[in-house]
Order: sequence, then structure tokens, then C-alpha cells
Amino acid sequence: MIADVIREKAEIINREINKYLPIKEPKGLYYAARHYIKAGGKRLRPVISLLSAEALGKDYRKIIPAAIAIETVHNFTLIHDDIMDEDEMRRGVKTVHTLFGVPTAIIAGDTLFSEAFDILTMCDAEPKNIIRAVKKLSRVCVEICEGQYMDISFEGSLDVTEEEYIEMVKKKTGVLIGLSASIPAILFGEEKRIEEALWNYGVLAGIGFQIQDDILDIVEKDKIGKDWCSDIKEGKMTLIVIKAFEMGIKLESFGKENASKDELERDVKRLIDCGAIDYARKKAREFVDLAKKNLDVLEDSEAKRNLMEIADFLIEREY
Repeated sequence: MIADVIREKAEIINREINKYLPIKEPKGLYYAARHYIKAGGKRLRPVISLLSAEALGKDYRKIIPAAIAIETVHNFTLIHDDIMDEDEMRRGVKTVHTLFGVPTAIIAGDTLFSEAFDILTMCDAEPKNIIRAVKKLSRVCVEICEGQYMDISFEGSLDVTEEEYIEMVKKKTGVLIGLSASIPAILFGEEKRIEEALWNYGVLAGIGFQIQDDILDIVEKDKIGKDWCSDIKEGKMTLIVIKAFEMGIKLESFGKENASKDELERDVKRLIDCGAIDYARKKAREFVDLAKKNLDVLEDSEAKRNLMEIADFLIEREY
């Protein structure tokens, strides 16, 4: 089962995290920076990196620092996202800014961002390939910032299109998963067509992943480990909301931070009844199916099959 594969590879990543991301002085800063990392998580991005290396027939141990660097960037984005969204829960624990204060949380995120580039240079790869990987990570970080800006600029707007939403989640979420899948190809000096195919696989699967995340924010009240319906309360234009608004559905809790449980439950029922959630599920499946087609460039192997299955897992997970 793919869940077992993910768990096995995640355990490898967790052991390596302790090596590459220790608690240092000043301890207050590093306790804040490591807070989400210590809280766990599925480690999907670094797991994809290890599987991608295996699918290329390579020794994933040589690129473990790249996998750790990607997880480090991911956690940096979570800290800053939670500050901007004023969320109180993440992975079932208090958010960094809630526990340590906003100033420390900002610095903790900045620390992780900086550490990621240092860790990436520790890969056992040719220097020219490490340079290419560092440049790619830098570009991806810029696109993540662009996507996050688009996300906050959409809040409260009622005329965001589906195309604009897809572009936003491609940058905010898709490109880091694209890098997770393609960075082994960069570091091992694979052909450009293979690198691009793995990139496209990750980006498209990442879009599906984010759509599923938007769905879970609404339908999995007790499993998501963060604030339920936070996207609706913050006035976020998810694919679900965009589709509902196209059909003339009114949401009484949209953009209402103090929305009551009853208001939220009524809105969730509206989104289910109008078919907006089913529409989002269908679109997520379409993106994942497109993602998997990009793996045709790889020779058949257990690792390739695992990459296919993990793409499905991204949109079938319930938390």
C-alpha cells in the first residue's frame, strides 16, 4: 500500500531532519523554527523526491539534503501563511505565531528559508548540478511568494475566475511539489525532457493536492488538524467558492471571521447541495490524471508505480 511506502520513506526523512535541522542557540529561535517540523506531517514532498530518485535508478541517499531542503522551505511557507491568515492551529498544534509571537515567528520562517539553501549544497552531486538546483529552488521560492500574494489579493473579491485560481495554486503549491519530483533529475544530470516531465508531474499533482486541501477545509471537520472552514471565514476564493458563486449561491459566512458554527454548517450544506464540492473533486482528478501521464518517460519500476499511486493519494486523502 502507498500509505506504507510513504510512512517508510517519511521515517527516513525524520531521522535525517534531526541531523540537518538541530536545535541550536539561541534556543528560543530554533524551538520556534522547528515547531511544525517536530509536530510531524506526512513529509509528502521529500518522500516524492526519494521516490523520484529511485524511479531514475539512482541512489536517493545522495540527494537526501535536497529532500530536507524542500521540506524546510515548505515549513517556512506554513509559518508565514499562518501569520497572514491569523490561524491558530496547524497539524493539531498551536501555530508558531500563537505560541512564540509574531516577531519570533517571522524570524523563524526566515531562518528556515535561509537554512534550506545551505542544506541543498550538501548533496553528493556535481557542483554544476548543485548550482542548477539552487537556482531552481530560488526561482520556485519567488513563484511561491507570487502565488501567496495572489491568494491574499483574491480575498473578498467576488470576480476571481477559475483560470486565475489555478494559476494561483500552481504557484503557491504546485511548483514546490514540481521541484520535489524534478530536483533528483537536476542533481543527477538527467536529460532535460526527463527533468521537465517530472516537473510537470509534480506541478499538476500539486494543483490537485491543493484543490483537495480546499475540500478538506470544508468537509473534514474533525480531521484536518487546523481551523475548520478557515478558508470561507477568511473570504478565500477557492475553486469550490468560485463555482458556487457562478451558480448564484450565497454564503452567509464568507469573509466573516466570527461566523457561528450554525452559519458554517448551513454554508457547507449549500456547497454540497449545489455540486460545487463534487465539481472540485472532478477537477482534482483531472489534474492528477494529467500528472501521471508525464511519468511515461520513465522505465517501468516499483518506484514509478509508487509515484503514480502517491499522485492518487494526494487527492484521495482525508486529512
